[in-house]
Amino acid sequence: MVALDVRAVQKALRSEGLDGWLLYDFHGSNPIAATLAGLNDGAHMTTRRWFYLIPAAAEPHGLVHAIERHNLDGLPGAKAVYTTREQLEAGLTQLLHGVTRLAMEYSPDCAIPYLSRVDAGTAESVRRRGVEIVSSGDLVQQFEATWGEAQLASHSKASAALHRIKDRAFAAVTASLRSRQRLNEYDVQQQMVRWFDEEGLVSDSPPVVAIGANAGNPHYLPTADAARPIVVDEVLLLDLWGKLREAGAVFADITWVGVTGNTVPAEPARAFRAVVEARDAAIALVEESARNDRDLRGWQVDRAARAVLEQAGYANHVLHRTGHSLGENVHGNGVHLDDFETHDDRRVLPGAGFTIEPGLYFETFGVRTEINMFRTHHEAMVTGPRQMEIIVLGD
Repeated sequence: MVALDVRAVQKALRSEGLDGWLLYDFHGSNPIAATLAGLNDGAHMTTRRWFYLIPAAAEPHGLVHAIERHNLDGLPGAKAVYTTREQLEAGLTQLLHGVTRLAMEYSPDCAIPYLSRVDAGTAESVRRRGVEIVSSGDLVQQFEATWGEAQLASHSKASAALHRIKDRAFAAVTASLRSRQRLNEYDVQQQMVRWFDEEGLVSDSPPVVAIGANAGNPHYLPTADAARPIVVDEVLLLDLWGKLREAGAVFADITWVGVTGNTVPAEPARAFRAVVEARDAAIALVEESARNDRDLRGWQVDRAARAVLEQAGYANHVLHRTGHSLGENVHGNGVHLDDFETHDDRRVLPGAGFTIEPGLYFETFGVRTEINMFRTHHEAMVTGPRQMEIIVLGD
């Protein structure tokens, strides 16, 4: 559970010229609000609509249904109770009295779908009361998506474990090639799943193990019934993500590439050099902005990386954004590095953890390099090793 610091929220609201932040949820439709309110712990039933308004300069107020009247008891301020729809209407009118401009989990034109959690009807109901709704994106980042010292430590441990698993997987492939043992993508994946357990990691999915043409599919996952054999002279891509088995732990997420031969073919080598240069351009931009305390938006980082790929002639082989937020879920609620799939204009704030993972995808192979970064107030750091060239896995 996130400990919601109401006074800090109010200070942020005043600095943004907002009258308040309205948290709203119905039946889990807004997991961001549920997390902030402490209702995502499995101990609360949230089958009815609830609202919680944090004003910029007054005590918060809540509005809850009678059968779930105690759900917001852990938060400061008075709570009004409703049962009928007429009481809900009157309660919302009273809750928003005097408010003209507030933040909600809303994104204009749904530009950032990860943030856009408030349904159109509820937004209409709020606006009907003369209230302007603006995006809570940077508030969510500041009060739900930032890492503290404990989370950074958990991430660092998870990252080190992932790199050990990656090394073991590449070593197993090399050994199988030398011994002429038959392995397929699924075999390698399932070995990695067992190593996750040994390392004390959990994940929402088994890792990606993709060889040859399957590496050209960014979200390919092998199955027991459909997996290609590990054969010589093919590109092999590993994408793995996980976190520690402890409350509040955050994810690490990495991608590395090898080739099952003694030399790296020219085309994969050239493509991989391009994604390394794109990755490092993005890293340099984040580092420079943190060092100079300069405002930086997610879309700007994506554009810097993608410009490198486009200048190298690979514009038609880019299929996804440059990076995503990391949190207690592998795709967190903070800023994404994206001006490709969406236009993410949220700031890269202190406390943000995220991936940088440019990739290029072709009919017969794909390459991607993925590292993780964490930004403090005055610096930004890469939290693990950087792959500089494709690893040779030949016999």
